[in-house]
Amino acid sequence: MNNTLYFDEESEYLQKEIPQSKSCVIKLSFSLDFDIGQGYVTSKIEDRDGNIRKLNIQPGIRGIKLQSDLIRGKNKNVELPSHVYVQTKLKDGKSLVRKLPVIGTSDWLLIFEEDLCMLAIKDQYEEIEILG
Repeated sequence: MNNTLYFDEESEYLQKEIPQSKSCVIKLSFSLDFDIGQGYVTSKIEDRDGNIRKLNIQPGIRGIKLQSDLIRGKNKNVELPSHVYVQTKLKDGKSLVRKLPVIGTSDWLLIFEEDLCMLAIKDQYEEIEILG
């Protein structure tokens, strides 16, 4: 395998696990414009209806808190998945993929992951996709 397509070995391994879109309960894709804070980044996200939401990416114990307003299940009683895959294409063309446990919901979309945070601070990607 040619791991020059991937940010690291973890991304290469996880790429094979990402579920097909039709089998996902959660499918989110965003264009991002980061604001850098002290040890974190934020971005405003506009949904299909023009509503502005907020994303926060920071280092810490890996996990994600989903914003319930962004999740549109066909069935309102659908359970959240135990984990989601977060992926992005870096400006150098490499793919970064992370598998994050869902640790609940929040008023913001919160992602806790070191590499995603550091690469956002360095302005290395502009889009992110979440599948689960």
